[in-house]
Amino acid sequence: MIATFINAAAILIGGLIGLLAGAFIRKNEGIQSMVFIGIGVTTLVIGTMMALRTERILYLALALVSGGVIGEFLGIERGIGKIGTSLHRLSLSFNQKKPLDPDNAAKGASFVAGFLEATVLFCVGSMAILGSIQAGLQGQYSILLTKSVMDGFMALLLAAGLGVGVLYSAVSIIVYQGAITLAAGLFGASVPELVLSEISGIGGAMILMISLNILGLKKIPTANFLPALVIVVIFALVDPALPQVFK
Repeated sequence: MIATFINAAAILIGGLIGLLAGAFIRKNEGIQSMVFIGIGVTTLVIGTMMALRTERILYLALALVSGGVIGEFLGIERGIGKIGTSLHRLSLSFNQKKPLDPDNAAKGASFVAGFLEATVLFCVGSMAILGSIQAGLQGQYSILLTKSVMDGFMALLLAAGLGVGVLYSAVSIIVYQGAITLAAGLFGASVPELVLSEISGIGGAMILMISLNILGLKKIPTANFLPALVIVVIFALVDPALPQVFK
């Protein structure tokens, strides 16, 4: 769990620096535009690199489509958005601000966007899963420490453009990666390489969706595709028993 807390701390530190820089950036529309383009292109590159690690493109396609349908039916994106809204209201109560103020309403929308995009970006990906498993099974933190450095810089960029909601994604990291680390420590199961490559493929595809959101090219309810991670793991686990035509 130590590496997970370090990861969360890196997000908080990077996010705080981003907030300080954001006040200057938001005063200049040109700079603000450059920040969002930089964030968007960076996530585009990361997503592409991860997505290309898939070894079963058919599994990726089936998992994305079916996972997206399930996520839409369950309303996952709306649910995460409600969590973000609740956290924002909590922060307003601590700051003794009026939630019904129009300025606060606008900040609330930005808060939810920052919390949602950062949560998906930091939690989805093979590094989060593999690093948590490594920490739980072997007590080694190299993967999560590397991820912490990356997440810290991304939190800086995201917070500069999307605001304080990005910092609250540190809570998601503690819950998500912490649960995987504890589970790996309890069950000690080895993870097949195909499972990791297909998780990376789905995670990369979802990060590509985030990049489209940030660049303003298309609004995609990214969180609704989270069930695809579970579905692609099932495909990868039953892969040895499937006919060659599916591979």
